[in-house]
Amino acid sequence: MTAAMAVRQEVSLHKRVPRRHFRQLQGPDARALFHRQPEPFDDHADREMLALALGATLYVPATRDDLTATIVRRAERGVCSMVIDLEDAVADHELAAAKEQTVRTLDELAGHRDPSPLLFVRVRDADTVPEILERLGPGADVLTGFVFPKFDSASAPKYLAALRTAAAVRPERPLYGMPVLESAALVHRQTRDSELTQIAALLAEHRERILAVRIGATDMCATFGIRRDRDLTIYDVRVIADVIADIVNYLGRTDGTGFVITGPVWEYFADHERMFRPLLRTAPFEESDAVPFRSYLVSRDLDGLLREITLDRANGIQGKTVIHPSHVAAVHALSVVTHEEYTDALDILQVEVGGVAASGYRNKMNEMRPHRSWARHTLARARVFGVAKKGVSFVDLLSALVTA
Repeated sequence: MTAAMAVRQEVSLHKRVPRRHFRQLQGPDARALFHRQPEPFDDHADREMLALALGATLYVPATRDDLTATIVRRAERGVCSMVIDLEDAVADHELAAAKEQTVRTLDELAGHRDPSPLLFVRVRDADTVPEILERLGPGADVLTGFVFPKFDSASAPKYLAALRTAAAVRPERPLYGMPVLESAALVHRQTRDSELTQIAALLAEHRERILAVRIGATDMCATFGIRRDRDLTIYDVRVIADVIADIVNYLGRTDGTGFVITGPVWEYFADHERMFRPLLRTAPFEESDAVPFRSYLVSRDLDGLLREITLDRANGIQGKTVIHPSHVAAVHALSVVTHEEYTDALDILQVEVGGVAASGYRNKMNEMRPHRSWARHTLARARVFGVAKKGVSFVDLLSALVTA
């Protein structure tokens, strides 16, 4: 056993505090909000639970001076997954220093007893995967995996081969890959079906090592010289919405062939001159006596983010890439399973045969066979993000997170 491996094993044995969503909400606050508390999880959790647990994945440039302190601070504020970015966020002349800081940061975080987020490194190319792992000491114990940008049928074989080799070198704990789908070949209508067919086949060969598939809408928009306005969601940009729909169609199926697919980044976080009316209805905030809080959300452009998260979920997408800490609470508040969803899911899964029955809330019909996949997925999300108490809305959850 090498000295680095011995240090790594000692740190691993010492560091046993698990991660848990909403851990910043304690005692009476948590009991007032949750019917069922979120469950703790670590890197050895089953792959589906870990993929759902990504939640809001916060990207941070590897060149940030206070990188270690930033990651620790974000974890304390509820961030459960982060990506150290060596790609677009780093200038070419800074790359060598960024790699050094990435390794140093991971090694430093290995000495912390409090849980760090699930940590990934976004590499520029497949060759960087073994380079980072070879340079790591105890930091290998806090690295969950790698993010593969510009992932397409041409780059995929080398990325996946690097991941397979790296996982074999570190068999004591899982090492995952997350491809980012954003290439022009995928976006262009003429080549999209061929690309997705090839990508689906390649990912299927490495299923146990692929944690989630990420959507890179910014690069997709660049294909057409588009940058969506903050008054619009990505689903209002038709050429990109069509690509997202096809990605879900090929890679998001619930028949055992699909993967968790995460939502694209929301770029805005500051006040601006508005062209359209805010997207948030006033009624939910009046019911929670939180009308001023609605004004705060609108002023930070978070009403558009909340709508896009809702549309992500409606289109089969879980979690989201974020580039600002203020976005994390919005993603997580809308990830909590409502009491109504939980009740419906339990009712559906308690029946082995088909049929239809009124929801316990007496406001819809539950069809036992068609809604079964939805119910299983809802209970899996309930494990990670918990279940809200009856009468608790996303407004209550979000305001609690913002003020915690």
